[in-house]
Amino acid sequence: MDPARNPFAPGAGTPPPELAGRQAIIDNASIALKRIKLGKPARSQMLLGLRGVGKTVLLNRISDIAEQEGFYPLVLEAPEDRDLATMLVPKLRALLFQLSRSERSAVLAKRGLGILRSFASAFKVTLGDIEVGVAPEIGTGDSGDLETDLPDLLFAIVQAAKETGRAVALFIDEVQYIETQDLSALIVTVHKLGQKNMPFVLFGAGLPQLAALAGDAKSYAERLFEYPGVGPLSDDDARAAIRSPIEHESVRINDDALQAIIRQTQGYPYFLQEWGSHTWNIASTSPITASDVHVAEQKTLEHLDSGFFRVRLDRLTPREKDYIRAMAELGAGPHRSGEIARLLKIGVTVAAPLRNGLIRKGMIFSPSHGDTAFTVPMFDDFMKRSMPQWSAPSSAKARKGKKSSH
Repeated sequence: MDPARNPFAPGAGTPPPELAGRQAIIDNASIALKRIKLGKPARSQMLLGLRGVGKTVLLNRISDIAEQEGFYPLVLEAPEDRDLATMLVPKLRALLFQLSRSERSAVLAKRGLGILRSFASAFKVTLGDIEVGVAPEIGTGDSGDLETDLPDLLFAIVQAAKETGRAVALFIDEVQYIETQDLSALIVTVHKLGQKNMPFVLFGAGLPQLAALAGDAKSYAERLFEYPGVGPLSDDDARAAIRSPIEHESVRINDDALQAIIRQTQGYPYFLQEWGSHTWNIASTSPITASDVHVAEQKTLEHLDSGFFRVRLDRLTPREKDYIRAMAELGAGPHRSGEIARLLKIGVTVAAPLRNGLIRKGMIFSPSHGDTAFTVPMFDDFMKRSMPQWSAPSSAKARKGKKSSH
């Protein structure tokens, strides 16, 4: 097929040509946005799922809906090494300058800029030219305690937005990387603004451990948020994700070819895009056949291994690689932590720092107490391809790894 007409879109957060199987999540988010806009209470939401299920795509889709509904959407991604104040300040600054240009909100926006200046000073965040002509708001947002200051700052900003007849929606991807103290302050902010019936809502996305992290940060987070699960697509939705874009290009695909792609991808949206893309490029005529899917398999796996999988493996230490290779040896999982430790020939207490480090890096999570699972689908197969001759390290190496982990 003509590569220029390839309808598939594998990429980080790239919208697929057919957003199949997610309408219930989108509808639920749309209802929450409409209720907030009408001044009615609605829970903020945290989308939970493994890598490659399309959480970022959904978050971006919901932010588009929010803008259409008259919200000011603030969209950001949480990296591992930045605090929440540093991430938020540039976005809040841009919104306040926008609000300051409206006659209806100019006075409140100027006060918000003063609070933002105080907030940035308290948390040592560089603000650029905001100091020019803006006096700090002494006594508000400047205590240095994020749980106190962030609600005050966002209240002032949402109040200014409300004067224009609009609401504010904050979108944060990779929420699991936010430090516990910062996550606690964010939850407190959502809670306090909700108590005051302010037109504000938070949509986050993160790995499955996010619900537990939020609960650890604030016990009432369970009642404050909804946690929609984002998983692999059903067989029917997976077929639609492949068939619809192909037929839109006036090409057909056989049912056995569709079934082969679903079997290979297990219905995970990112993998569907990769297999669909490479199969399209391999196929020479319509209809696309199971043989085309088979020929495309090696190219697809090579592409996934060198990009999607490898970028995550390269972040790990040798001992962490051993840990997840041991997990792969046991299969897709989840696995008991003790089983992994036994395969590594080390004690559970020695393995615990490795496990905790991998959880912090977003490589694994604990679906239940004592269990460990990959956050990346099919990572067990990749590890076996990547380290085919692996064997558990000797006791001497394990002891050395124990010393180096401290």
